[in-house]
Amino acid sequence: MPEFRVDARAAGDRLDRFLTSQLPHLSRSRLQALIKQGHATIEGKPAKPSEKLHKGETIVLTEPPAEPTLLEPEDIPLDILFEDADLLVINKPPGLVVHPAAGHARHTLVHALLSHCTSLSGIGGQQRPGIVHRLDKDTSGCLVVAKNDTAHAHLSRQFAGRSVTKIYLALVQGYFAGSRSGAIENNIGRHPVDRKKMAVLDRGGRTSRTTWRVVSELPGVGSLVECILHTGRTHQIRVHLKHLGHPLLGDALYAPRMASHYKRQMLHAWQLGFTHPRTGKPMHFCSPLPEDFVLVGVRVPT
Repeated sequence: MPEFRVDARAAGDRLDRFLTSQLPHLSRSRLQALIKQGHATIEGKPAKPSEKLHKGETIVLTEPPAEPTLLEPEDIPLDILFEDADLLVINKPPGLVVHPAAGHARHTLVHALLSHCTSLSGIGGQQRPGIVHRLDKDTSGCLVVAKNDTAHAHLSRQFAGRSVTKIYLALVQGYFAGSRSGAIENNIGRHPVDRKKMAVLDRGGRTSRTTWRVVSELPGVGSLVECILHTGRTHQIRVHLKHLGHPLLGDALYAPRMASHYKRQMLHAWQLGFTHPRTGKPMHFCSPLPEDFVLVGVRVPT
């Protein structure tokens, strides 16, 4: 039963935001759900996620036991790069949704994992057992899954602490006439008009940082760009590349005019590095190039 005392620095902050900073193994959406279910109190009274904090207040969060999943396992093939008693690293194919959501009640990675594993972490709740982080449906590549709550909490702290290495390969529109490398640092938040999109904002949003370099140019196709994620905002690489003037090929949301030439957004989670939650050993994984990248002439960067 975690208990927290609000200090001067946290005064004025929202309850859900404060708890997210204190409990990095739980996502903000998960904490918001727990607060709404009455599992968080301020000075002994139930609170709302948006409630503002005052110096000296005591916050208590009662974490319910992990919920057993009600999802049915599905025999969907998995491309496993690594597996032990604590975790799996999956090479996710494009087109596979990570966890159930609106419009995707079945045939997700979670359903496949339930068929493959005898146990998964329950921290994510019924719909997201084992899921520490996610990739968009049409993004391929490396994804780590936790088999137990201890591994989940440890890995989540690494993601929250920005100590995880996340390197992506992106096929983008056009060729770079100026700089061929750089860093993008700005705030990303929900698009003010189109709520399906994220956007770079002058005010509000959350800080984001991506470093990038042009790896090669493919005549008649576009440019291959290596992107390193230093934060993990929704659609971060897609938004940043569009901000550079070189949106992802096949991205129907951020570059719809050119999307029809490709079956999906051409983004691949190429490398993933983290510390093993039990052994403390540094681990690094590299996902093979997907077939649609190879078909247009992409080669493994050096």
